[in-house]
Amino acid sequence: MRAIPLTVTTLAAALVLTACNSGGDSGDKGKSSSACKIGGVSVQVGSASLAPAAGDTGEIPVSLTNQSAPCTLEHFPGATLEGGGTTVVLSAQQGAKAQKLKLVKGDSASFTISYVRGAAGGRNSLAAKTLKITLPGGTDSQSFPWKYGPVAGKNKPGDQAFVSAFQQVGD
Repeated sequence: MRAIPLTVTTLAAALVLTACNSGGDSGDKGKSSSACKIGGVSVQVGSASLAPAAGDTGEIPVSLTNQSAPCTLEHFPGATLEGGGTTVVLSAQQGAKAQKLKLVKGDSASFTISYVRGAAGGRNSLAAKTLKITLPGGTDSQSFPWKYGPVAGKNKPGDQAFVSAFQQVGD
């Protein structure tokens, strides 16, 4: 009689370990494969609310429309500014909370780039020429000309530009 409880206990433990192992593996694979890819969405940099003078704040809306299979946007968008041999990775806006958005074909999302205009030729100003956008979980990017003037910096050139969280557009 002692052999039966030991066998049942061993079998139950083996089933628990098997269930934990396979669940973790399949969850990671599904998560990475459903991320939106830059090649599967159209990206548009919209009309900006420009910062006319040094010290002023401007905002640039960026919209994405899914052109392919359903996908997920999770975490913050990636954005870098490049100019004069310097590359600055934009941080998330202070206090912003990322949300998980699922986009089917035709669905749209947006985010905003906020920046403080720097003084032309200023020591901590970044004379940005290019904006590169990436999506969470990917390394591919899409480039756009930066035509909004120099970006101010407090600790280093251009560190006064930030991205907001993704927001669902439409219904």
